[in-house]
Amino acid sequence: MTSKAQDVALDRDLIVRFKSGDQSAFDEMVRRHWDRIYAMVLQLLRNPQDAEEVTQDAFIRAHRGLANFRGDSAFSTWLYQIATNLARNRYWYWWRRKRDQTISFDQPVGEDGTTPLSEVFAGEQESPDDLTVTQELVDRIAVGMEKLSAKHREILVLRNVKNLSYEEISSILGISVGTVKSRIARARESLREKIGEKSK
Repeated sequence: MTSKAQDVALDRDLIVRFKSGDQSAFDEMVRRHWDRIYAMVLQLLRNPQDAEEVTQDAFIRAHRGLANFRGDSAFSTWLYQIATNLARNRYWYWWRRKRDQTISFDQPVGEDGTTPLSEVFAGEQESPDDLTVTQELVDRIAVGMEKLSAKHREILVLRNVKNLSYEEISSILGISVGTVKSRIARARESLREKIGEKSK
């Protein structure tokens, strides 16, 4: 398994090859990053067909923009930024057409693909010992996430599901690390409140 530094170095080499006219270098970049970008977009949009389209669009835009890519950030961070912006645009397009769908918190997440999303968010509680991950809790988390603002849901997905660092999230969203931390804290607090609300 390669380290983050090796990943960045390999991407850098592929970018140099691509800028020198080697189209196969970009194909290699797509192979390396497709699954991670698709997984992130799917968590944001919750619709496989749309996630596939947004992921394709992100790579098309990256292909177009790569000639001018200066390397101020890692290629993967830049790609996440493109995909996040596209997913945001798609989300608001849906919102206007009332196409929003319920998120499935049973779906596996994480590198091993075995941890349900419900456990990821349940783990943010102050006293996890007091919590049992029941279907009722999974349902409450799903409802709670739906009630969050798009900004709060987005940042929780990037932090909790994608396990990105504060610095990476800062770069992707174009906000300061301090803002990232405070937004995550507010999003978690908001989610806890919404999970705790009694259903009417």
